[in-house]
Amino acid sequence: SIRHLLPTSLPFQRNDVTEHKTPAEMSRSSYHPGANLNPAEDYRRGRRIIAEDPDWYLTLVPCLSKLCLQSIIKNFEGLLIFEELKPSEKEFVQEGLSTSLPLDVTANWITDGVYWKRCCEGRWDLCDVSHYGNSWKRMFFERHMENIIELFIPEVTETNKVLDLVPICKNYVKRLDITQLLPPIKEPQTEEEEDGLELLGNNEGPSIDHFNFNILLSKLTNLEELHLVYRVKQCGMNFEWQMFEMTDRDCVSLATALKSCMTLKLLRLHESHIDDKKCRLLVKHLLDHPSLRKLDFSYNLIGDRGTRAVAKLLARSKLETLNMCCNEIREHGAKAIAHALSNNSTLLSLNLRLNRLGDEGGQAIGKALLNNDNNTLLHLHLGGNTLTAPTAIALAKVIAQNKTLKGINLSCNNLGVAGGKALEEAMSYNTNITECDIRQTEVDEQSVSFINQVVWNNKSSEKKKKTQENKSK
Repeated sequence: SIRHLLPTSLPFQRNDVTEHKTPAEMSRSSYHPGANLNPAEDYRRGRRIIAEDPDWYLTLVPCLSKLCLQSIIKNFEGLLIFEELKPSEKEFVQEGLSTSLPLDVTANWITDGVYWKRCCEGRWDLCDVSHYGNSWKRMFFERHMENIIELFIPEVTETNKVLDLVPICKNYVKRLDITQLLPPIKEPQTEEEEDGLELLGNNEGPSIDHFNFNILLSKLTNLEELHLVYRVKQCGMNFEWQMFEMTDRDCVSLATALKSCMTLKLLRLHESHIDDKKCRLLVKHLLDHPSLRKLDFSYNLIGDRGTRAVAKLLARSKLETLNMCCNEIREHGAKAIAHALSNNSTLLSLNLRLNRLGDEGGQAIGKALLNNDNNTLLHLHLGGNTLTAPTAIALAKVIAQNKTLKGINLSCNNLGVAGGKALEEAMSYNTNITECDIRQTEVDEQSVSFINQVVWNNKSSEKKKKTQENKSK
């Protein structure tokens, strides 16, 4: 017997924790199978059952379902059973998956959710998902495609880098906002070679090309918006004007690509030194486009010849927004736009700000709006066009009779006191216009005050009307 070997002055120890029991507790636990064992046998049995780690608890053991989900996470590429999981299980898997998995796997099997949010936030500092229809997956693929195009170097970057991505992302890319296009790498030349080129008199203009959109746009079957600017954002000491304009070959390839992109609704091509020749070529391929609704050629070098082509497009398409801000449009171009407006029934917004229309162009637009019974124009911007009183008088007739126009901007023109009086009288008959900008137009302060008051009253009336309509619904 080893009973005499156990210390009698120390209490019984189990799992390194001292335990004291009262006689009542001992009597209550007498039914336990180990109650009749001697202390030594009870001690050995307790050591076998209770873990040595004092921090171990049964609740720390993961349940089988989580172990299975963790196995799916580790072997996601080989299993591909994501769609069979419950919503809560899908979220658990998305939170644990590595964001470096191949896109050809994740694009097809992982739906929009936590995983794509992690991919976006891990790659970009600013992630406003509201600009992408509240879809993290759409944000990732659109910005991923944009980054590839913006860093694409002709004759260096392989086109397969773009084309291989198309089958994966074409269902999610609805808009591309390209903020730079890189030219080919220019090999350094010696002074003798540069002098030789100067003696030859190279007058062919810029010959550098950029990314060829003709290989891409026709394959993006859900593309609705395309924003382009031909420039290099960080050129440093290598600055050349050729880095900030599209070449003739660029224009040909882009025009062909636009014609093949049948889903395109918005085209914005700005700050790219587009002249009349390039504008006419682009418009030629956009005539009778089935889905184009918004066209933005702002901040370019388009003159009257290019504007006449745009006017032809306006007559043959269903454009709703036309922005030709900051170009070189004069009276003949304005008259071409006016002629198209006289029969147009789709255009909602026209922006000709910062051109050189003059009074002849301004009056032509006013007459076209006055004579068109099917006019749908809501917003007209003619700021900064060297307009004077005759144009103000012509537009005052439109304001007095037109029941469609909501906003007109004539700022930064020299309308004078006479023009201000004509606008003031016209506004007294108008109950629709909620925006009339006549800042820096030399209009009398009394006329400005009256016009602003009418605009404020119209805004209040429209707000009350909308409130009543919402209540009735």
